[in-house]
Amino acid sequence: MKPPSHGFTLLELLVALAVFSIMATAAYSGLRNVLYTRAAVEEQNRRLAAVQLAVYRLEQDIEQIVPRGIRDEYGQSQDALLGDPLATNRLTLTRTGWDNPLGQPRATLQRLAYRLRDGRLWRLHWPVLDRGGPLEPRETLLLDRVRDFKARFLEQDDWRDDWPPPSSSEETSKPDPDRLPRAVEIRLILEDWGEITRLLFLPG
Repeated sequence: MKPPSHGFTLLELLVALAVFSIMATAAYSGLRNVLYTRAAVEEQNRRLAAVQLAVYRLEQDIEQIVPRGIRDEYGQSQDALLGDPLATNRLTLTRTGWDNPLGQPRATLQRLAYRLRDGRLWRLHWPVLDRGGPLEPRETLLLDRVRDFKARFLEQDDWRDDWPPPSSSEETSKPDPDRLPRAVEIRLILEDWGEITRLLFLPG
């Protein structure tokens, strides 16, 4: 005859449940930390890619500057390169190398500008160089969380915060609208990563 079987006592069940609860809580906390860390790493990777792309775009545009002034929608002459830390467009230039994979009837030169608005850096470009009338630029968002965007220009051996330099009273000839500096220094000040600086020498 078999002896009567005994189940778990209430105390044993409570102890088992308590141990299970502790282990489940520890496992959930560890899993949550892993997921948070993974999400943070992915966000940092996305941010890094966005910053790298914006800096690359700036470098590419500036390094392909060409001495080609334009006429705006009012028929006024604009220099090939414009820079003003107080202007709406912080940096305006004409560059070469505008790809045309569809073979559209347009030039390979491109007039573009960089604008800082509400903590976002925008790249603007016009479909033509000499506008001849009102023509809205096309905007592309390059980067967000930008505190400031600045450019400096190397004229001979002196750095300037604006371009072109003012004409001196000794100059008898008209200023050259196609005049370019020797180099351009760009500075991006980001809310999360601080300051990023690039020094770019211009062709010629």
